[in-house]
Amino acid sequence: MIEKLIYLETIDLMEFLGVRNVKLDIIKAHFPKLKIVARGNWLKAMGDAEEIAVFEEKINQLIEHYHQYNVLKESSVIEILMGSGVQADGTPREDGDLILFGVNGKPIKGRTENQRKMVQAYDENDLLFAVGPAGSGKTYTAIALAVRALKRKTVKRIILSRPAVEAGEKLGFLPGDMKEKIDPYLQPLYDALMDMIPAVKLKEYMENGTIQIAPLAFMRGRTLNNAFVILDEAQNTTTNQLKMFLTRMGDHAKFVVTGDVTQIDLPNPQTSGLVQAMRILKGIKGIERIKFGVKDIVRHRLVQDIVEAYDKE
Repeated sequence: MIEKLIYLETIDLMEFLGVRNVKLDIIKAHFPKLKIVARGNWLKAMGDAEEIAVFEEKINQLIEHYHQYNVLKESSVIEILMGSGVQADGTPREDGDLILFGVNGKPIKGRTENQRKMVQAYDENDLLFAVGPAGSGKTYTAIALAVRALKRKTVKRIILSRPAVEAGEKLGFLPGDMKEKIDPYLQPLYDALMDMIPAVKLKEYMENGTIQIAPLAFMRGRTLNNAFVILDEAQNTTTNQLKMFLTRMGDHAKFVVTGDVTQIDLPNPQTSGLVQAMRILKGIKGIERIKFGVKDIVRHRLVQDIVEAYDKE
């Protein structure tokens, strides 16, 4: 008789083992010759070596399924244990537009033509400019691509940044320390991440630096290797700021710059680094520009009408 310990790292135990351990009971029923005990994030099995080897293989498949889909249904547990595949009945099937599965198995995909173009352009270029109106999904799509790259281990970290330029407010008048002052500007990035990565895993990624969120000023002096780097709201960068950001690109890095040139909060809109960069860098191989329009807006149906009304005015 041997003993095997398996650590369930960055896993929501309620999701993995089930309410009142209902999924653990399914696993136990499948391995009646083993004594299986759950203690915290550890699974312990005791029994015959051959049976233990099968148990370990099946548990690793369950873990892989959980990390891919961020959900583990009872039907999925049964299918995996029975060897009938990793996609359970009711789990969304992959299609050409799928980017990844978010929290609770929600499929995240390119919903509009330009979002799909952005996904395709990512595979063929190391620097993307995604420019368009609010609500067109450019930042959300960029973060989805970043999370997918992290899951596939084509990058080792994700770095998300924004310039701390205020629309009518001054940072100095906001309460709190620097992090508390900056966090409101970065909240849309947190929101997107929470859609795509379970809370337990996201917390660990943030704590160990796998995912970093920082204002643009914190990028100076860094060389970003093996990273997926997104600069959001880039219309509010100056020429020097955006040049500084773009020259942080290191080996095996992917950069995405998003912005809306109709929402420039700089004192002189003509100095927007985003506007100038798209003109200066036009035609360079490995750099692609995706221009989103009103038809790409995927928020409330009124948002499209609002944007169109302002454009006419």
